[in-house]
Amino acid sequence: MPDSLSADDVRHVARLARLDVTDEEVELFAGQLAAVLDHASDIEALDTHEVPPTAHPLPLVNVLREDEVTPGVERDEVLAMAPAAEEGRFRVPRILGEAP
Repeated sequence: MPDSLSADDVRHVARLARLDVTDEEVELFAGQLAAVLDHASDIEALDTHEVPPTAHPLPLVNVLREDEVTPGVERDEVLAMAPAAEEGRFRVPRILGEAP
């Protein structure tokens, strides 16, 4: 892979990415894009035939606690604290103007 790409190559990639680049940026990006392509070539050259596909290099385990049943609050107590209750339920303003 060459150390840098041509200005036309960089402008073509910029056009594909819908980027406006100045002449100074073209010079800068030519070297950077060549370095990225060199790195991709290095990775492509690796023998990964016997490496299994993985989502993460380390085994991950979720840390979960055991479920514990705890007493809740009684319905009547909660409804007593509500601004409005009706037939054992919270009463809320109607939305969208539709009848239930």
